[in-house]
Amino acid sequence: MQTPSDQQDRHDYPSHWEADVVLRDGGTARIRPITAEDADRLVSFYEQVSDESKYYRFFAPYPRLSAKDVHRFTHHDQVDRVGLAATVGGEFIATVRYDRIDERGMAASAPADEAEVAFLVQDAHQGRGVASTLLEHIAAVARERGIRRFAAEVLPANTKMIKVFTDAGYQQKRSFEDGVVRLEFDLEPTDRSLAVQRAREQRAEGRSVQRLLTPGSVAVIGVGRAPGGVGRSVLNNLQESGYTGRLYAVNSAFGDSVFGEGASGEGTQKRADIDGVPAHRSVADIEEPVDLAVISVPADRVPQVVAECGERGVRGLVVLSAGYGESGVEGRERQRELVRQARSYGMRIIGPNAFGVINTSPETRLNASLAPQSPARGRIGLFTQSGAIGIALLSGLHRRGAGLSTFVGSGNRADVSGNDLLQYWFEGPDTDVTLMYLETIGNPRKFTRLARRSATTKPLVVVQGARHSGITPTGHAVQATRLPHATVSALLRQAGVIRVDTVTEMVDAGLLLAGQPLPSGPRVAILGNSESLGLLTYDACVADGLRPQRPRDLTTGATPADFRTALAEALSDDGCDAVIVNAIPWVGEDGATTDPETLATELRAAAAGCPAKPVAVVHVELGGLAEALAAATSTGPDAPTPPTVREPETPPSVEPPSTEAPQPPAVEPPSTQTPEPPPSDQYRIPAYPAAERAVRALSEAVKYAQWRREAAEPGRVHEYDDIDENGAAGRIEELLAADGDPRGLTLAPADAHELLARYGIPVRQALAAPDPDAAAEAARTLGYPVALKTTAPHLRHRADLGGVRLDLADEEQLRRAYQELTDAFGTPAELRPVVQGMVPRGVDTVVRAVIDPAAGAVLSFGLAGAASELLGDTAHRLVPVTDREAGSLIRSIRTAPLLFGWRGSAPVDTPALEELLQRVSRLVDDHPEVVGVSLEPVVVAQRGLSVLDASVRLAPPPARDDLGPRTLPGY
Repeated sequence: MQTPSDQQDRHDYPSHWEADVVLRDGGTARIRPITAEDADRLVSFYEQVSDESKYYRFFAPYPRLSAKDVHRFTHHDQVDRVGLAATVGGEFIATVRYDRIDERGMAASAPADEAEVAFLVQDAHQGRGVASTLLEHIAAVARERGIRRFAAEVLPANTKMIKVFTDAGYQQKRSFEDGVVRLEFDLEPTDRSLAVQRAREQRAEGRSVQRLLTPGSVAVIGVGRAPGGVGRSVLNNLQESGYTGRLYAVNSAFGDSVFGEGASGEGTQKRADIDGVPAHRSVADIEEPVDLAVISVPADRVPQVVAECGERGVRGLVVLSAGYGESGVEGRERQRELVRQARSYGMRIIGPNAFGVINTSPETRLNASLAPQSPARGRIGLFTQSGAIGIALLSGLHRRGAGLSTFVGSGNRADVSGNDLLQYWFEGPDTDVTLMYLETIGNPRKFTRLARRSATTKPLVVVQGARHSGITPTGHAVQATRLPHATVSALLRQAGVIRVDTVTEMVDAGLLLAGQPLPSGPRVAILGNSESLGLLTYDACVADGLRPQRPRDLTTGATPADFRTALAEALSDDGCDAVIVNAIPWVGEDGATTDPETLATELRAAAAGCPAKPVAVVHVELGGLAEALAAATSTGPDAPTPPTVREPETPPSVEPPSTEAPQPPAVEPPSTQTPEPPPSDQYRIPAYPAAERAVRALSEAVKYAQWRREAAEPGRVHEYDDIDENGAAGRIEELLAADGDPRGLTLAPADAHELLARYGIPVRQALAAPDPDAAAEAARTLGYPVALKTTAPHLRHRADLGGVRLDLADEEQLRRAYQELTDAFGTPAELRPVVQGMVPRGVDTVVRAVIDPAAGAVLSFGLAGAASELLGDTAHRLVPVTDREAGSLIRSIRTAPLLFGWRGSAPVDTPALEELLQRVSRLVDDHPEVVGVSLEPVVVAQRGLSVLDASVRLAPPPARDDLGPRTLPGY
């Protein structure tokens, strides 16, 4: 990027305004400030705009720009006059500019806070959402420069541009005068403008993934002439999957052995192909459009290939090539350049170092991956950042008879990430359950927002790798987070994410969620032909927080018909929300073993009679039962309506029941048969080889169903009348200005108490006691009884070490306690003792809030002392916290019974505690400069509570990338 050379510019080039964006059709563009070096680009851009669009822009015929126009539109002071351009391939496709004006509409400077704004979009790119995206970015720039309102004059016939303004969601005022529509709107984001922005973001990012997963044509670049190799393998996998689009094989090394010569001997070439696929030396030689390029060439050749794809108009890339971020500093720079280059052409990337993509839809049948067999069609969407984990998950799901809708193995996920897949799957009709293996979360704020939205309709199961190493996997560029893994996990669960620890648990949970309805509660019926297995299942249920009924033992002589009768009875019981069936091998009266297929048929028939309750089977040494239960059947009634979650399309088993051990996909020969979509009235019952695995999957389903019910009524953020938001904002500004340290400051106790008081959070007064006489004077001021405590860092809040003396009733006791403290721990200067009035006895708790640069504002709660410090018994919620979330925050710690009358003790005032949590939440949400709050201890009594100590930290507000205009992560 060139910086402007014009010396009249009042500010340096604002590089932070540069951004890559996804447009409505899924393509990308780059937005950047217009500079003096853009004169030729501007002229070329204008020449490609139609006369009608020029008329709409200038209200008169304006065939060409004069030299004065070009100078005016390329020279900006970046304050009162700003211009932005959207570019693809380095060329302008649209421009926007604002000029600051006064109340008369004349050019002005600050403090004038209004500006006139105007757009021009090339006709070929109209309808792609370019103008609405530019409006978001120019509005953000204007707010940064102190402009609070835009005005635009538009011809009535220019309905497209009028719609851009009216659909943006800002508060508007419209007038009509002299044949021109004048629109005025405030730039302060509103709930509606934010909702519009996020809806557009979802459509654009979802569409960008759809382009990658539903291509009409695929070129595999790097196909070897001989069998084997990555490129040739992917080409074969595409053929074997029955891909419905056009295929091309590309390799610059293809020679006469591939192309050959015509019979005339005069050098004319025959039609070349590889395994029946048209072959070319370059993607530029392909005459038909190419939607997706799968790149498998050495890393040093990738830039040339990407350039050829960009010039050819390829819409997206899957880069399998390695040698990027995973290979060190040089590779990371190569990876950044790859993303920049691809985005400059409007292309998105999966990879590099990717495993590939799969789409089992019969309209596409795409297997552009290293998986030799395309999975069966199903309702599960799968995303993984690791190729090895991708292989394990594909194999595990295959062995269990589960099908997929789509799969993305992103590798280094330099561009397309899990967030993009959540956007795609959110409205994707082919996906009911999403499974994700994540080693890093590039934008945690956005991920939790998207996960919460997605989880309200579709289960999302996540495994996090590298949880405890503290090491970011090579190749991943992510924001650093100071939050421990336990806190991140708690925040994900708050967003409705089903967080499991292993890929095995992910598969177990995914199978249950994809094939069974959600349970309406935790009550579990247990039945089977093994008493011991029933007891193990019962214990596992209790350990996982379920409420099991006494196991029903059918005895080892039970027949499949007995299982069917018992299961039907259990499902019809109003006191049962789910059923776990245990089965071990049995021998009939005639000495013959019963076919597992018979048992599977009977169990499916019973389950079909009550489709609103989930059923899981635990089988021990019953070969073929899992496959038989997973196999398609059409004996059930129509699928139930929501809130149950059931697969309307269940793929037939990819492993037919047999006495032979099923083979994993890694070693099976590719199949040329692609399963057709089954009828919607087919059922699957998940089977597990161990009771604890079935119970864990059911437990996750129970907790997720409970979250969905609560998410339907999320509560509200209270507006307290006694909060002085403006006064707090003014005081925060004064304190930051007086300090001047960009790293921020920890407030003095008096300043912290004053700020908290503005939000209705009083802190009990504590008076310094540098000597015994001062302690006695403080006690007389406060009134007896009092507490004497040290504030030295090593003894602060440590009553267990003797640094706190309570219930001192008179001056004699106070002086004695003072002498004991100084004799035991050191001089008053070292101990920094204070005197504080006694408060009603209760439960000591801790309330904290912190602003994490990656996750955002987090509110935490726990009991004071060992419970939270040693055992980690602390709960967390994202800010802002609603009244319902405040209540659940208190109840989610393991030691919560101490607040509610444990062992006959009196319950404390939890409503007062919930209010305190909401007030702290409001403080940090209203003022992003408040980056840390700690209230410790907070003594919660039977009536009311008392905050005995508090600290507050201020700093310049961190950037909020989730509230700004839509952008792709920077590289």
